Amino acid sequence: MGMDGGSAAQPAAAFWRVLAAQKPDRSAHRTLTWTQAVLLGVLAFVFVEALVSDWRITLTLIYILAAFIFTLSIAWRLLAAAAALARAPTRMEALLTGLPRYTVICPLRREAAVLAELIAALDRIDYPRASLQILIVLEEDDAETRAAFEALKLAPPYQAVLVPLEGPPTKPKALNFALQAASGEFSVVYDAEDRPHPQQLRAALAAFKHAPNIACVQAPLLIDNTEASWISAQFAAEYAIQFGVILPFLAQLKLPMPLGGTSNHFRTNILREIGGWDSYNVTEDADLGYRLAAHGYNINVIQHPTFEEAPITVRAWINQRTRWIKGHLQTWLVLMRNPFRTYAELGFRGFGAMQLVLAGGLLAAFAHGPLALLLLVTTFTPINLLGPQDIALTVFGLATAFYANLVSAVATRDLRVIGAAATMPFYWPLTTIAAWMALFDLITRPHYWAKTTHGLSARPAT
Repeated sequence: MGMDGGSAAQPAAAFWRVLAAQKPDRSAHRTLTWTQAVLLGVLAFVFVEALVSDWRITLTLIYILAAFIFTLSIAWRLLAAAAALARAPTRMEALLTGLPRYTVICPLRREAAVLAELIAALDRIDYPRASLQILIVLEEDDAETRAAFEALKLAPPYQAVLVPLEGPPTKPKALNFALQAASGEFSVVYDAEDRPHPQQLRAALAAFKHAPNIACVQAPLLIDNTEASWISAQFAAEYAIQFGVILPFLAQLKLPMPLGGTSNHFRTNILREIGGWDSYNVTEDADLGYRLAAHGYNINVIQHPTFEEAPITVRAWINQRTRWIKGHLQTWLVLMRNPFRTYAELGFRGFGAMQLVLAGGLLAAFAHGPLALLLLVTTFTPINLLGPQDIALTVFGLATAFYANLVSAVATRDLRVIGAAATMPFYWPLTTIAAWMALFDLITRPHYWAKTTHGLSARPAT
């Protein structure tokens, strides 16, 4: 199928900016409101004044707050891991009949090298072709990927959606163009390197049918190039904890969650109702998860996975993690523009979970590096910057992370991630590098999308 005759109808260009135009207080188009800017300035002034006045008391108070947050995070992971062990398998039978029209959205940018593999993975989806619409979303200035798509001469259900250059060059903007062309009752997003379980669409439909009040179903993301490098193994272990332990726990408690960047299945009408994706948020998945919750919708998880390719170099990992942390900062700042409204929409439990998962994760990203430095100085020099209670809390935190890693290996049935747990303490401080880069990016180029290159490592045949 060529880009002309068989391509999807060009959607209305204005839809990509609907959220920013109609609900600007819900969009990351603007990084800070005036109120937030003034508040941050006041807090910075008070902090400097407190340091000058009595730096010992100031640092002691900061330490107490950090220890409290760290303890909460440890307790949260322990509860999530315990729940994962106690949770009975809930693998629902995939629906076989009564299958509605389903739209698969695949946004691509500079992905010519992996396009054929993506099409092969999509061809394995077990779903009636007459009820399937597969939108391959291509960028106007990406001639190489467009040429690769043309060369495949694909027939329906494949269609092309061309994204013009206007607006921010982000994935959510491309998704919004595709959403306007989507004809399915349900929609799912897959990235270029994804290999979804063939029955994932049917499993998602079963989950929707089992709980009619849910608007989105998240499939687990697993890494299949775990053994490519040390960084890919650490990434795989992190994903196993996130999708095998943390997100199922949030779903079990019916709490809001940050979605994964792919393999989220939606009721298409609800997605349109809330304004689609925020074209200006570089972690549109996290934003959308909390925005769905703010509109009163629940999210569920299923067990039919999607296999992904992890970065294999530290540099590639840092670039990707910088974008993620920047997007989480954007998401938190949007939610905290009106904390009273967010509290009213999410409720006490939801608001607390959001702060623990989102804000707690951001604080941890900035804290891992300094904590590692304090431990090194205390361990290898006569200077005791940490007391016995601090060492005990740190060791307990490491033990909790190792325990969560073991549980996630069982939950995801991937024992390869266990080996990564032993060197996790060397992995976490890297997030501090990415966190400071993300903060600089947020100030200087908030909507810049750091592209991750795919197809760089060998992956098992499917």
